[in-house]
Amino acid sequence: MREIDDIERLKRINAALMSRVERSMDQQGNAFSLFQTAINLETRVKLRTEELRATLRRLEKSNIDLAAAKENAERANISKTRFLAAASHDVLQPLNAALLSISALAELQSGEEGRRLVRQVERSLETMGELLRTLLDISRLDAGVVRPERTEVALEPLFASLKSDFQPLADKKGIRLRFRATDLAAFSDRTMLRRILQNIVSNALRYTTNGGVLVAARRRGLNLRVDVCDTGSGIPDEEREEIFEEFHRGTTSAADPSGGLGLGLSIVRRMVEALGHDLSFTSKVGRGTVFRLTLPMARTREVQVAPPTPEARRAYGLFGTKVLLIENDMTVAEATTALLERWQCSVRPAATTTAALEALADTDWVPDVIIADQHLDQGDLGSEAITEARRFLLRRVPAVIVTADPSDELQHAARKEGVEVMLKPVKPAQLRALLAHLLA
Repeated sequence: MREIDDIERLKRINAALMSRVERSMDQQGNAFSLFQTAINLETRVKLRTEELRATLRRLEKSNIDLAAAKENAERANISKTRFLAAASHDVLQPLNAALLSISALAELQSGEEGRRLVRQVERSLETMGELLRTLLDISRLDAGVVRPERTEVALEPLFASLKSDFQPLADKKGIRLRFRATDLAAFSDRTMLRRILQNIVSNALRYTTNGGVLVAARRRGLNLRVDVCDTGSGIPDEEREEIFEEFHRGTTSAADPSGGLGLGLSIVRRMVEALGHDLSFTSKVGRGTVFRLTLPMARTREVQVAPPTPEARRAYGLFGTKVLLIENDMTVAEATTALLERWQCSVRPAATTTAALEALADTDWVPDVIIADQHLDQGDLGSEAITEARRFLLRRVPAVIVTADPSDELQHAARKEGVEVMLKPVKPAQLRALLAHLLA
């Protein structure tokens, strides 16, 4: 029995030893496996790190290429803008002279045929001037050089001004044009807001042959909304985005054979975006269109005197008016002088600030109004020439600056000094009405 017990004990000891040996081998195997795994992981991390570095290098190169492409695009855009500005100014100068000359020629015509031909040429020149001015506006908006000057704008005087402009066209087409009275005031850029509504109303009238156009404003919380509703031909669904593209004219333009230039709504979209306003529309072909402009409402209503009506302006005369004309382009100066003299004005021309002051040396001749081109000889500016002339005369003589490229700085300075700004090419009728208004 003792021998059996010893054998059993030896078996148990052997089994225990074998178990320990197996556990030791397993542990060594696990350690080796972990070591192998760590080596594999380290290798994979190195590979992924190299791949990541290569990707980052490619991304960095792409960013450099994109930055270079963006810089080239910006330079090209600036060059385009400068070219358009210079081209517009250079072309508008002779165009301005042509318009002034043709207006003077119109007053010399005694026959109906001659007057008809003069009117035809005048309309063609005005269309060309409108196109060039619009292209210049688009280039300035695209380049981001337009800085809105937000202020309180009373809508009632603005509506009255637009109605005065468009009522003759509505009467000619035999349609109604109504502006609903309002005491609301918007917080916006006065010039840009007028241009937006002017273009929308112009489009509404162009595509309306029956019924009419209604312009109304209403409160919308802290905002206000201006609706321009027409009973025109409507806008097809497939043209909802295209109408805001340059030179796009609607397929339903049979309502107006002229069709316009196709730039009005393109300007509207750019100005609305620059101002941060919201523009939407609904339309149904054959029924009409409603454009909705949503913009901030002014906290207090602005008090503003409505501009004189065309009838009141025509009652003012220019007979004997003394005009100091500061213009460096001889062709434009001669054409403007001929036109003003046809209106029975006394004109003294000058090409520079110094020449203007010399013209004022005669104490017996004091101008009633000053008309100055903005860009003069010897680097002079019309705005500065007006300031010097007023200082010399010790009085704020009514003044008008004529320019082809009205910058925001010029507009701001002109408003501050109480000087009117007219865009080239100058329409003689508008010039005469403005002079009469300034002298009234």
